[in-house]
Amino acid sequence: MSGFDTLLVANRGEIAVRIIRTARDLGYRTIAIHSDADAAAPHVRLADDAVPVGPAPATESYLRIDRVLEAAAAAGAQAIHPGYGFLSENAVFAQAVLDAGLVWVGPPAAAIEAMGDKAAAKRLMREAGVPLLPGYQGIDQSDEVLLTEADAIGVPLMVKAAAGGGGKGMRLVTDAALVPDAIAAARREAASAFGNDDLIIERALLRPRHVEIQVLADQHGNVLSLGERDCSIQRRHQKVVEEAPSPAVDEALRSSMGKAAVDAAAAVGYVGAGTVEFLLDTDSTDPDDPSRPGFFFLEMNTRLQVEHPVTELVTGLDLVEWQLRIAQGEPLGFTQDDVVIDGHAIEVRLYAEDPSNDFLPASGTVAAFEIPEGVRVDTGVEVGSVVGAHYDPMIAKVIAHGPDRDTARRRLRTALTEATVLGLTTNRSFLVDVLADELFAGGGATTAFLDEVDLTTPDPIDAATVAAAAAVLHRERCLVAERRTPGLAGWDSRGSRNVTMRLALAGDVHDVVVHTHAGRTEVHVGDTVVAAEASADGVLVGDRRVPYRAVARDLDHLALRLGPRDLEVRDVLHAPPEDTVVRGQGVLLAPMHGTVTALNVSPGDPVALGDVVAVLEAMKMEHTMTADVNGVVSEVGVTAGAQVAADDVIARITPDEELDDE
Repeated sequence: MSGFDTLLVANRGEIAVRIIRTARDLGYRTIAIHSDADAAAPHVRLADDAVPVGPAPATESYLRIDRVLEAAAAAGAQAIHPGYGFLSENAVFAQAVLDAGLVWVGPPAAAIEAMGDKAAAKRLMREAGVPLLPGYQGIDQSDEVLLTEADAIGVPLMVKAAAGGGGKGMRLVTDAALVPDAIAAARREAASAFGNDDLIIERALLRPRHVEIQVLADQHGNVLSLGERDCSIQRRHQKVVEEAPSPAVDEALRSSMGKAAVDAAAAVGYVGAGTVEFLLDTDSTDPDDPSRPGFFFLEMNTRLQVEHPVTELVTGLDLVEWQLRIAQGEPLGFTQDDVVIDGHAIEVRLYAEDPSNDFLPASGTVAAFEIPEGVRVDTGVEVGSVVGAHYDPMIAKVIAHGPDRDTARRRLRTALTEATVLGLTTNRSFLVDVLADELFAGGGATTAFLDEVDLTTPDPIDAATVAAAAAVLHRERCLVAERRTPGLAGWDSRGSRNVTMRLALAGDVHDVVVHTHAGRTEVHVGDTVVAAEASADGVLVGDRRVPYRAVARDLDHLALRLGPRDLEVRDVLHAPPEDTVVRGQGVLLAPMHGTVTALNVSPGDPVALGDVVAVLEAMKMEHTMTADVNGVVSEVGVTAGAQVAADDVIARITPDEELDDE
């Protein structure tokens, strides 16, 4: 069909909100879809209409092509925008949308299919003259052939899902003896995430930069480069910080990479917004120009990227608007010479995850969500939103723009430092530390940054922090008491008062006494005495005032932002005795909500330290659970395929002291 005025957004969360806002600004009628878990989500309320598509699991809702098309028909949609993730790079879905007589806001199904198979895409790019790393992208996927090719390539090498993306189904191998295990793990994860366990193997660059080019193509044969983004800060091969332009790219290199990206897009007849990703090897040079570093095709994302806002801020272009205009058949109204980079933009992804625990996804209910003005915030959550195990744990994208890189970096760091996100574990403090790091600030970070710089080990909780937390909890209790008995809160006939607490925070328990006398408050933390008093202006610790934001869960439990730290503070003085199950020493507890995808032991099996006992999956990422002692499995608490909650017992191992002594 030609022309449309009603758009269904086949997605959820922040990207659905982002697309709906631009579409509404352009006068489109918008339709949201939602799972049962998202019935009250912000994107649902923002749209003009909303249609349920199934239960919480994505496989039963957002990934159901039939239900999405039924929703489009029921609501009178004329076009579908897929966002990113879910069905956005599914060629079958794209064709089904067209076959239903609707407009597909994206590239042709043939282009998606051509670039969706990473192995086939690399063969195609070789024909188009786009530079590639040495590797194997063959059709024969037998383990024997893969092992032979891996041996020929040599380590370090990367094993990747041919149908993959987002770091799923990817393993870096630096020891040749571990290649078989890497192939098996990558196959398993790829099959789970993409329904396809084909792999490619290629030479690994250990310290490259991840630089990608945003392209925009209309239906009239015009393809333009909108400059690059540097996405080198990654954990588990997933981007955490993105910026435009790259501090490692000059005008000459930008032109060369832009041309390669345009050639790649043209080779598949691309239409719409897409991204061509490259690895920039600062340790090698371009064969055509030894003065420039070499760059190599990685993959093409045939959709809008998560990090598209940084390109929007430096070019002044609304990429969602241009996706819609291109889908309407409009030609690009500008040329390559009209694309001008203005200033610098940096984006961070605010995740519900625990950087100190291998970035494991976290879940919970958002109790407070406040980010200062002066930065762009793309989010799909609000106070009361539940971040669960069914979907990606990203809470928001926070983006700052400035006339230069350092201004953008400082603005973003300040905004994150002052932001409040409570109710669940997040990577906020970690992101602040990344932005403050000297190597990142100097523009020298590569994809090895998080391996070379330890920013995931939290600072220890000192007596001053415990005292500040106790002072805040004491104030919150006094405020409640004042509301209940005005004028009597904190009163004591002796003129002084001691309040005893046992504060549990950051995994430790601290014995605390809050002593109030003559209008002054001291907090005794063990044998240490700290002057600490909380007020509406902050908590005064000694002569230093620390800003805070607290959300009282109840009289014994606070969600607390204390300076740069986010803490869950509990007074367990009167709490009932806890379960005696303790992680470690043979007790394996689930570190997160998820699904048991592999179970390798049964009761009575002997295991050695480091043996893989089980594999859990959450949000399409695997977490391997290994034996922490030598011994014999005495109990298995789960079955393969079972859903588990955080801290469920996976297995118990009776330690074998004789093996430990060997």
